Amino acid sequence: MKIVIFGGTGFVGLNLAEALLARGHDVTLYDRSPLPPAAQRSLLDFRERFRIVQGDITDAAGIDTLIAEGWDAIVLGAAITAGDDLERASPARVLEINVMAQIPILQAAIRHGVRRVVNLSSASAYGAAGQRHQVLDEETACDPVSFYAISKFTSERSVARHAELFGGDFLSVRLSAVFGPWERAGALRDTPSLQFQILAAFARGEPAIMPGPGLKDWTYAVDAAEAVAVLIEAERPRHRLYNISSGAAWSALQWGEAFAALHPGLHCRLAVPGESTVIKLHGGDRAPLSVARMADEFGWRARFGCAESAAAMNAWWVQHKEGI
Repeated sequence: MKIVIFGGTGFVGLNLAEALLARGHDVTLYDRSPLPPAAQRSLLDFRERFRIVQGDITDAAGIDTLIAEGWDAIVLGAAITAGDDLERASPARVLEINVMAQIPILQAAIRHGVRRVVNLSSASAYGAAGQRHQVLDEETACDPVSFYAISKFTSERSVARHAELFGGDFLSVRLSAVFGPWERAGALRDTPSLQFQILAAFARGEPAIMPGPGLKDWTYAVDAAEAVAVLIEAERPRHRLYNISSGAAWSALQWGEAFAALHPGLHCRLAVPGESTVIKLHGGDRAPLSVARMADEFGWRARFGCAESAAAMNAWWVQHKEGI
């Protein structure tokens, strides 16, 4: 398949590109940011089926020209992943990039006959409902609160409405608490995962001191990418919305301890009363996402739990430590 990933040089985009290239597809990454040098080296073996197009997600004319080349699938992955500080600074920008910038892409996809569009949404769309339920499935009524959550929920509805009006084969996925290879903080992403912050502390030669356990259904980025790849390849998905999650809750503290155990001298622990920490929690605990829909329809389940992802991330980190 020929696949273009908007926001492709970002964290999730790079993991998805690796998964799709490994499965034999041709992949183009569209992004304003260049490919990190380490990722350039990592993807060198796929250079015959891989390219980068640098451009702005708001360049409707340029995007239409790109989509006119003909594609089997488009992934909508460009987004501002905003915490409170970024939302205070630029709420309009969050909505512009996460919702409005998608509309010209969807309309170009319809005009040029793109078979499948997958919108990368977020578990944040559940919002306050995450504190009122034991498990969150795709039928759970959402209650988004933050501008980021509102934008993600709205993007899902926009994608679904375009499909209803114009007959497109479009769907959304809600990604839960993703962490792993190629994650980096930046101007458009001020909510790095706790695992990223733990590794950053280790890279500085410091202990990772946690302000709290950080309990979530953490999802290793490799698992998330494989699930999205399954949906891109699926002949006829039965739904327009799918949860993607490890399906089980465990703490980032537990993960940090497992990672530290692989390196004598590294330590991950909770802060004692009155002790400051540079590691920040983003959002409170919430119920885990149900993955029954993905499991029942496609037989997909996450391969990496806490210990498995710590071991896999360790192997990646040894090779790419300079990227942290």
